[in-house]
Amino acid sequence: MEQDVPGHVEFVHRSWPADPEQLVLIRRELGGWLAPLALTEEEIADVVLAVDEAAANAVRHAYGSNESGAVELTLWTEPGTLSIEVVDHGHWRPPAEERTQGGHGIPLMSMMSESVLIHFDGRGSRVLLRHRIPPAESSAPQPPHGQPPEPEAST
Repeated sequence: MEQDVPGHVEFVHRSWPADPEQLVLIRRELGGWLAPLALTEEEIADVVLAVDEAAANAVRHAYGSNESGAVELTLWTEPGTLSIEVVDHGHWRPPAEERTQGGHGIPLMSMMSESVLIHFDGRGSRVLLRHRIPPAESSAPQPPHGQPPEPEAST
């Protein structure tokens, strides 16, 4: 993970096997990636829940029962924005059994995120989740708004 400024994560990418048992590891690692950002516990929980839903959909729907696959997460920040992309390389499949639960993943992701973009084609599915974050703090103190910077003292 590249990180030069507190409250800022440049870019992180990781891949896991598309296995339901990996979801807890994905959530745990994502929480570590989010730690440097100035997010509240509630904001972190929202991000983790949205990503967990996208990853769970990839695990449940992208690959057949006799197929192995991967779930990839890419996280990056831009000023004021956290972006997380969840990617699989499978093909969407409806649930094998009649659905008695679930089916709320996309609306839930939409509630937890500022925006959700979903794209799928023959190469797999991509879910882009975007969240507002506080701007990264600069290491140099900033003058009050409208005030000129203090001149540096000479030695």
